[in-house]
Amino acid sequence: MIEQLVIALILTVFPVQDVPVADPPIEEVASGGTELEESVSETEPDLDRERLLVRRPVIEAMSFVQVPGPNPILTPSESGWDDGVLESSDAFEHDGTYHFYYHATGDGAGYRLGAATANHPLGPFERHGDAPLVDVGAPGSWDDKHVACAYVMQDDDGRWLLWYSGMKSGVTGRWSIGLATADHPLGPWTKHEGNPVFEDFGYLGGVVKVDDVYRLYSAHPINNSAWAEFPEGHERSLSYHIDYSPLALATAPAPEGPWTRHEANPLMEQGEPGEWDEGGISEAEVLYDNGMYHMFYGATHRVGPRTESIGYAYSFDGVEWFKHGSNPVASRFNEPNAAAYAEVHAIIEDDFIYLYHTLRYEEHGGESYPMVEDLGVQVLARKTPFSLDMPVLQLDELTPGASSSIDASRTVCLGSVDRASATISCRFGVSLGSLEVGVRGSSDGITFDTVDIETVTLRPVNGRLEQQRTISLPADVRFIRFVASSDSLRTISDIDVRVALSSGRDPESSDADR
Repeated sequence: MIEQLVIALILTVFPVQDVPVADPPIEEVASGGTELEESVSETEPDLDRERLLVRRPVIEAMSFVQVPGPNPILTPSESGWDDGVLESSDAFEHDGTYHFYYHATGDGAGYRLGAATANHPLGPFERHGDAPLVDVGAPGSWDDKHVACAYVMQDDDGRWLLWYSGMKSGVTGRWSIGLATADHPLGPWTKHEGNPVFEDFGYLGGVVKVDDVYRLYSAHPINNSAWAEFPEGHERSLSYHIDYSPLALATAPAPEGPWTRHEANPLMEQGEPGEWDEGGISEAEVLYDNGMYHMFYGATHRVGPRTESIGYAYSFDGVEWFKHGSNPVASRFNEPNAAAYAEVHAIIEDDFIYLYHTLRYEEHGGESYPMVEDLGVQVLARKTPFSLDMPVLQLDELTPGASSSIDASRTVCLGSVDRASATISCRFGVSLGSLEVGVRGSSDGITFDTVDIETVTLRPVNGRLEQQRTISLPADVRFIRFVASSDSLRTISDIDVRVALSSGRDPESSDADR
């Protein structure tokens, strides 16, 4: 009975998160839970802290299986407003579409906001339009240099709200908070006429609405030498890595404010010397689910390159935070050449937690720890057995005699799974010819074999131009990619390679098989 109760609690700590709508009262969220959960929630809003902390051992007992995603899931454009660096801003699902907001540099300008969408949480993601969704302000305005760190939420009245961090030209290091509204999650966005709605509050991580109170979490104050220009109200700590900070909170009765800094700031500080997060955190989203606050965050060491792995922290009141004992829950060392998972935003679903982040590299173009930033994703499996579908190679078309490059395929990491299979599909232009898809292996995930481990051939059969085949992948290879080659008289289109990664008992096996 006790074991069943613990399992039930673990499975209800993270309910399904869809679009980040304004959160219902805690009593509503907690209803239908176990007896322990209901007994805790009955004391809302004056929670009995000791009784609530009974849940801590249950949460600490949770474990996650990290599966690196098909990274990078978005890279800078060849030219335009986002041809510089890309950094993660927000991620959410709405009406079956996954939205990934990001801020980027390009065209010699500062950060501006854009978005990419997909019909699968792992992509492929397509940019929305060819211009920023939220641009910098007019010259001389408070946000004429940078707009970044967006958080998007649909409010109770149906309006879409977008908070963001902005900076004025000539004022290095001082970020304030702005607000924009729209009738659609992709805009067009209208900036609030009273911006900034809250001055000098660092990098915005996210906003949650609980009991009609808006809670805005940010990375603040940021360890930056520019704070010396604004000594009042700042206690710059040299113990934090440059550009990192503790967690801070401000509250307001309405989206535009008035905002009030919480008296308990800073809420969550750097780890102890020698710990993985001793240098502080980058901005991260806070989620409110099942009467609890959850945060997956990037953190770094005090000195050296800006390397980051991902940790998990939780809170029962949004003020007192506890770092999970198994941190980091997503280590950069599990992905080849990964230097940092920064600016983390999460989408929580039944079986998986998708952690969208800025992706930096240990080496790129012959440079060590270069200022190259793409967008990436990590997946945390919440239970085993599991089966995760991952898009790896998508080609609109392949002309006669052409082959895709090895770099067109995303790397699949097999280290945390027991079994893997690949499903390959395409459409032929005529009922002659073939498509060959080669599986290439690697021991380090950086240099791949030039010879196929296995080659899959698809041909039109009985005049059917659309073809699909599923194969098992070798279990003794750590990393794989795919290469497609055409041997057809006409262009082959809609080439799609997806991998299913499984761990634990085969989810399709029956009771009779066990």
